[in-house]
Amino acid sequence: MATAIFFASSTGNSEEIANKIASKLGDIEVFDLAGTKIDKINEYDKLIFGGSTWGDGELNDDWEDAWGDFSKLDLSNKTVALFGLGDQESYSDEFCSALGIIYEQIKSSGAKVIGFTSTEGYYHDGSKAQIDTKFVGLVIDEDNQSDLTEERIENWVNEIKAEIL
Repeated sequence: MATAIFFASSTGNSEEIANKIASKLGDIEVFDLAGTKIDKINEYDKLIFGGSTWGDGELNDDWEDAWGDFSKLDLSNKTVALFGLGDQESYSDEFCSALGIIYEQIKSSGAKVIGFTSTEGYYHDGSKAQIDTKFVGLVIDEDNQSDLTEERIENWVNEIKAEIL
């Protein structure tokens, strides 16, 4: 039962977060979707997907490029955790909404999704990544709350570790 992280990063922030998560989980494999064939995902039973939100709640370009093939994957019998980056001040109405788009696709493919986190401590107006008082994964705001990033990663990793490794 192998675990890997697959991410897309336009500015390097998502890559940095992916590597921090991997390090805390014991240096699991990390793949940038920009240079990885999407069927590589099939080699793993436990997955972490991540990326950032762009524009008005959209996937970044690398997720967008991979989306057609990603949407065809059968993720049933897989355990998946998610992380997303966003800017809750400048994009308050669609904060981390790309994470919600990824979540909906993964859920519809039959995967077991773990790692929901509280919305407490975030200040936004709306998000496709939010269900009631929970986000569908780890949410990071490097633009406005970078001082909380390490603690948020640590808490989330401790929560998912037993099910993701």
